[in-house]
Amino acid sequence: MKRVLISDTLAKEGIEIFKNAPGIEVDVMTDLTPDELKGIIKNYDGLAIRSATKVTEDIIGAAERLKVVGRAGIGLDNVAVEAASKKGIVVMNTPGGNTITTAEHAIAMMFSLARRIPQATASTKAGKWEKKKFMGTEVSNKTLGIVGIGRVGSIVANRAQGLTMNVMAYDPFISHEAAEKMGILLAPLDEVLQKADFISVHTPLMEETRGLINAASFKKMKDGVFVINCARGGIIDEDDLYDALVSGKVAGAALDVFVEEPTKNTKLLSLDNIICTPHLGASTDEAQINVAIAIAHQIVDCLTTGEIKNAVNFPSVSAEGLALIKPYLTLGEKVGQFVAQIVAGGIKEVTIEYSGAILDHNVAPVTISFLKGLLTPALKESVNYINAPVIAKERGISIIESKSSEMKDYKNMISATVKTDQEESFVAGAMFGREDLRIVRINRFMLDVVPEGSLLMLYNHDRPGVIGNITTTLGNDNVNIARLHLGREKVEGKALVVLSTDTPISKGTMTKLKALPNIISVIRMEM
Repeated sequence: MKRVLISDTLAKEGIEIFKNAPGIEVDVMTDLTPDELKGIIKNYDGLAIRSATKVTEDIIGAAERLKVVGRAGIGLDNVAVEAASKKGIVVMNTPGGNTITTAEHAIAMMFSLARRIPQATASTKAGKWEKKKFMGTEVSNKTLGIVGIGRVGSIVANRAQGLTMNVMAYDPFISHEAAEKMGILLAPLDEVLQKADFISVHTPLMEETRGLINAASFKKMKDGVFVINCARGGIIDEDDLYDALVSGKVAGAALDVFVEEPTKNTKLLSLDNIICTPHLGASTDEAQINVAIAIAHQIVDCLTTGEIKNAVNFPSVSAEGLALIKPYLTLGEKVGQFVAQIVAGGIKEVTIEYSGAILDHNVAPVTISFLKGLLTPALKESVNYINAPVIAKERGISIIESKSSEMKDYKNMISATVKTDQEESFVAGAMFGREDLRIVRINRFMLDVVPEGSLLMLYNHDRPGVIGNITTTLGNDNVNIARLHLGREKVEGKALVVLSTDTPISKGTMTKLKALPNIISVIRMEM
């Protein structure tokens, strides 16, 4: 008998699936403290959660028989996915269950801003009749600027087009051809900020998008612009937003998400020209029923038949097959993740070449694993082994598989050539052992890079003192170098440095490195 714990509120339709599943015993215990959960998790094979339960490394460490964690929803900020992966625990989500409702919430927020509905409601309920005070703005024929055309952003664009709005967007990970098929004008971020009457944010929260909309961004916007964030708190700098609202530069803002939740930013919420909701993007009856049913089926299937669906850390293969190809899957994902972070522009075409003993296996799951890695830097937890091929197709990315029986420099090698609308890059990875994976070539440079943790890649002119300047700068900023890899094309030509650091590189340190003599470019990566 497999035991499942439901530790967050789940729609009854999902609970019934667990109760009626043969071989499954389910307990519903919500509002557990972290210590209480840690004390009982050893008794369970499956854990079903939403956003309240924090599945930390401590919880994972105390789980003696846990095989699967399922999130009824998309976000996995509350799950230590890496710790779960190391312990062989499958982490699943339901990426398609609440995309429509989140997009609809953004549209609803836009209408509420344009017509000042919350403020007018409060005034009318207070016994007032202030028609002139709450003069509205039409959305028809206005320009909506979308920052991030992912699954939610593309639905927002579609709905806005139905309202006869002009839609333009910024997304560095989508090609112009794919945007054109959706009827969206793809443009640089600054152009979107300058031309949009309404701006809606739909990117994941990561180092590159934290504070993406800030004081400098607001200065570039039209006077009287409206700003909406139903994605993740922290993408918009809350202090800078406050100043823009007070000055009147931003006519109104609508926030469903905050840096801290529940938010304690009373200064921001005190303004009359801001409306807000307590992270309700996915909170509709239909969405909660959909994700509850989906995650219940996924967990039951995983525990009873070994089938894996919508996993963010494992592909959909049988348990027996997984044991054989898992190292190749990991290498493929690492190669994809690496090359995605070094190319500029929207990806148009990818050629993946396999050589060596890997050809003894079905490489189709490895290609899927590569695609997941390729899309993860842009989409984070919304991409998994199931939806990666679909998302790649939606984004207009052409995938070409190539198999070579020719003996290469390494026994097992996966290489990828990625073409964007700006450039072409090549990355190759190899296996030195089942657990020893390396990036062995970056464009024309041969290296031996361990693809894990925080990485820093620098192109430079091969001159004396360059490495010393780099290491001194990092040392002065208290950044410890774990590994250092060098490659060069010829004496006094161009060279490549890849550093592994114990901590992520800050924006300030990046600025200092870029200003060093003989440095051509600096790229920060997380693997």
